[in-house]
Amino acid sequence: MTSSTPPSASPPPPRTPVSPAPARLKPLRSLTARGRDETHRVASPLELFFDLCFVVAIAQAGIQLVHAVAESHAGEGILNYAMVFFAIWWAWMNFTWFASAYDNDDVLYRIVTLVQIAGVLVLAAGISRAFEDHEFVAVWLGYAIMRFALSLQWLRVAWSAEGAERTMALRYAAGVLICQIGWLGLLILPEGGRAWLFLVMAPLEMCVPIYAEKDHPTSWHPHHIAERYGLFTIIVLGETIAAATVAVKSGIEENDALGELLPIAVGGLLIVFAAWWIYFVVPIHGHLRSNQQAFLWGYGHYVVFASAAAIGAGLEVAVEQAVGAAHISTLAASAAVTLPTALYLMTVWVLHARHFKVGLAQQLVLPVAALLVICSTFLGEWAVLAAGLVLALAVATGTSLTARLVARESRESPERASSAVM
Repeated sequence: MTSSTPPSASPPPPRTPVSPAPARLKPLRSLTARGRDETHRVASPLELFFDLCFVVAIAQAGIQLVHAVAESHAGEGILNYAMVFFAIWWAWMNFTWFASAYDNDDVLYRIVTLVQIAGVLVLAAGISRAFEDHEFVAVWLGYAIMRFALSLQWLRVAWSAEGAERTMALRYAAGVLICQIGWLGLLILPEGGRAWLFLVMAPLEMCVPIYAEKDHPTSWHPHHIAERYGLFTIIVLGETIAAATVAVKSGIEENDALGELLPIAVGGLLIVFAAWWIYFVVPIHGHLRSNQQAFLWGYGHYVVFASAAAIGAGLEVAVEQAVGAAHISTLAASAAVTLPTALYLMTVWVLHARHFKVGLAQQLVLPVAALLVICSTFLGEWAVLAAGLVLALAVATGTSLTARLVARESRESPERASSAVM
């Protein structure tokens, strides 16, 4: 028998597999809890967009802090910065944890999230008035927009949930709205009473999640939360570099002061690089096992984010003082950089590093570095460069100690293995 296919004929080319069509989801879906054990859980494009828009408000707060410190109003400027930054951070944090547990990415969820973004932009527009004229109308309005939008999200959860989960969602919605009423004091109280209002309302705000989740914790995802906080840290540090770069560029162009600004530029760069390295040297998601651990870790990032952003403001102040544009001493300008840097180091050590360090030497690296950074404040025009070198040395020391520990464990492991067999 002969084949119907000629011997010279080549076999037909393989068929290219056709990718399945993406699943079509309803535009509106129930807002139900996601699983804590989801694989490949990463930040969504909407969350990244959300973070970038929030940095606009952080940049505005930093600019106003620079002006306040440069004009010798550091106490007043730091208080206003703490209040405004709390509003920014708390709104960001509430959205982040909510999204980790309930992000269904439907049309209404996206719209409400975009409303929250609009709220932070309104808040950002009012930051200068809050610092300069002590007028908090726009800040309160922007914060109110974000909080009302979050309450709507929680009401959607309550609509889809039952039992303890529904109670938890209603507690969240009610607590957020009640606290927003309390913040009306920023518009009613005299200027001297606003600091006391902040000291009362900020802890009340932070008690809402603790109370709401006391019977039913949300199903936040440890890997997702760690990634979200890490991404926001990167964005804040990036804003710090951008602000310092613009300040150095202006100083060089307007005052031809390259010699005076070079130590600040090099020191500032070393500080920011080391700040990134120190934050990401340990995989923190493994530490987030319970609400108690997560609340402490998440709340502590108010200081991490605020101090990281304040480093950029401090570098701008140091540049302005070096070119004679700031009405403060060299010591005060140096402290504007070194104090938030030391605060950042200590907070990251408390929240991150100490849980993974082995032995006294490793545990002491960051606390000792923070102390040396504070001491470098008194080195005059070389203070920022000295602080940067201290942080670079801290990174090198920590890396060397870790390498020695790994080498020692690798030498001991064969001996342990042989002893276990015998």
